[in-house]
Amino acid sequence: MRTNLLRNSLVVGLGLAALIASAADPGNDTETKEQRDARMKWWREAKFGMFIHWGVYSVPAGFYKEQPVRGIGEWIMNRGKIPCVEYQAFAKEFNPVKFNATEWVKIAKDAGMNYIVITSKHHDGFAMFDSKASDWNIVKATPYAKDPLKELAAACRQTGIKLGFYYSQAQDWNNGGAASGGKWDPAQEHDMDDYIDKIAVPQVREILSNYGADTPAVLWWDTPRDMNAGRAERLLKVVKELKPGIIMNNRLGGGFKGDTETPEQNIPANGFAGRDWETCMTMNGTWGFKRDDNNWKSTETLIRNLVDIASKGGNYLLNVGPTSEGLIPAPSVERLQAVGKWMKVNGEAIYGSSPTPFGAEAGSFSETEKDKKGKAAFRPSWVWRCTTKPGKLYVHLFKWPTGEFQLPAVNGKVTQAWLLADPEHKPLKVKQTGSGVSLSLPEAAPDPIASVVVLDLAKTERF
Repeated sequence: MRTNLLRNSLVVGLGLAALIASAADPGNDTETKEQRDARMKWWREAKFGMFIHWGVYSVPAGFYKEQPVRGIGEWIMNRGKIPCVEYQAFAKEFNPVKFNATEWVKIAKDAGMNYIVITSKHHDGFAMFDSKASDWNIVKATPYAKDPLKELAAACRQTGIKLGFYYSQAQDWNNGGAASGGKWDPAQEHDMDDYIDKIAVPQVREILSNYGADTPAVLWWDTPRDMNAGRAERLLKVVKELKPGIIMNNRLGGGFKGDTETPEQNIPANGFAGRDWETCMTMNGTWGFKRDDNNWKSTETLIRNLVDIASKGGNYLLNVGPTSEGLIPAPSVERLQAVGKWMKVNGEAIYGSSPTPFGAEAGSFSETEKDKKGKAAFRPSWVWRCTTKPGKLYVHLFKWPTGEFQLPAVNGKVTQAWLLADPEHKPLKVKQTGSGVSLSLPEAAPDPIASVVVLDLAKTERF
């Protein structure tokens, strides 16, 4: 992962244009709306997924020669300018004997997550699967000598969770792909097209072929450095052949738009009009495990991020970075358990929901706080957010009001309202005028982080 995605990729060439236009494939301009809606249906309804960044970088865990290396954990080879031979030696210490695919999937499921995307290969080029294209993989280069993706695919299938694979197609610091900030080891000098043909294309074929007809459900490309139309076309050809219905993001390069926008570590103020999108975020400051990163987001932040994203029509892909032993860090598990507890009560207002009808910024305000230097600063805050389903509004209240709560004007008659946390659906008092809707609420909030009020509308109203 990286914070700043390269968005200025080359204009698509005629070869790629012909490929994309040839059939109703992912990203194809000729795909009908009905075809696209059917293909994207599960993903749009899922709303919440788990990102997993796991690899050899979890062995040094942010330290090289006992010194901390700045930046995110999975970039340690690049940031520390570690020679290939030295970095590859970490694989001998990578033995995740505590990895339990069933437990990982259960953690995701209990959190209310409906899909998982795991790094099959990150920028260090280490394959987390049994690859014939490169011996630099978990089966051949580590004492573990097993393919964890097979176990994870089986566990996901048994639980009903969709599994997707992240694949770094361009940057590969050990197998001869591109490198951010230049190459620091003569062993990295390699022809990019040779790498694409001999490593990337065969490995994409492997991850699309070896895990069942339903896996991967998502192919998550990353960092299109030095990609062009011809290189992208060679990868897309394999996808078209093996998984024409797969969902892909917008990070392949070569002019390929993909199915989804991928804001990283931020929630766009207004979402993406006319585009499916997914915010990916860490729980602390890193994607891959770093033993000294304890800058954990609060459960409140995670839940409110999820609500904010859903209110703007997006999905939330929340990351965990397992250790070299194969354990998801306890602070991540604790937070996911808390999110799951909230989702068991309020998931109806998230899964399969549509964006707010009031505008993305409705329910926001700015509040004053002190910055690190003690000066007054303003930051956006939220009072409420809204998601919708046919005939229903779900108002997520972050700051519980005293007395009446006022909503803007609603297009349609509100027939009743109740608290989603109330199993008896006791009706709330509603006053509706042309200027808005007033709700009389009880004194105490059902949930200190986000309480949901359901407004039932006349059956003719749809969002």
